[in-house]
Amino acid sequence: MTIRKPYLTPTEVAKMLRVATVTVRMWAQKGMLKAEVTPGGHRRYMMQEVRRFARSHGIALQLEDDERMRVLVVDDEPAWLELMVEILRETREEVVIETAADGFEAGQKLKGLRPHVVLLDLMMPGIDGVQVCQAIKRDPETSSARVICISGFIDEERERRLKLAGVERSFSKPVNIDELLNVIGLQPIQKKA
Repeated sequence: MTIRKPYLTPTEVAKMLRVATVTVRMWAQKGMLKAEVTPGGHRRYMMQEVRRFARSHGIALQLEDDERMRVLVVDDEPAWLELMVEILRETREEVVIETAADGFEAGQKLKGLRPHVVLLDLMMPGIDGVQVCQAIKRDPETSSARVICISGFIDEERERRLKLAGVERSFSKPVNIDELLNVIGLQPIQKKA
């Protein structure tokens, strides 16, 4: 099992952004790239901040396997699963993508993949989406996963229950793909006309 460090050094960030370490430090000094300062005076960067910076500057991150964003897409519609995989693959960042067509398969893949993001269809047979979200957030191994729900219909009451269960965001179908990718933290590759 790989233990992920919560903070990255300037050298690690420089490697990911394909720049010199001094450039990373300069960006931090200018406030362009947020950094925490250790008691010893060293800068440390959160992965989420490095992703944000890269996305806002159109930089494709160079990542090791254990640093790649991991996404689990849970939906009972094969066409939707296929579409989401295609969309996630056509982003500026390499993403590890797993799919699950039912709750049982999702439960198994959650433990093995330990995803950063779970895209969850709320309207699947035999599954209460709110209970699934609560279970993800209750489990120490998956509690840090960002849960984003997608459904054909989300009313105010369900939205309220989802927020209480720890859902970061919910979308009604049809989904605005650019907005969804932005929430996930991914940038699509611009296609040439």
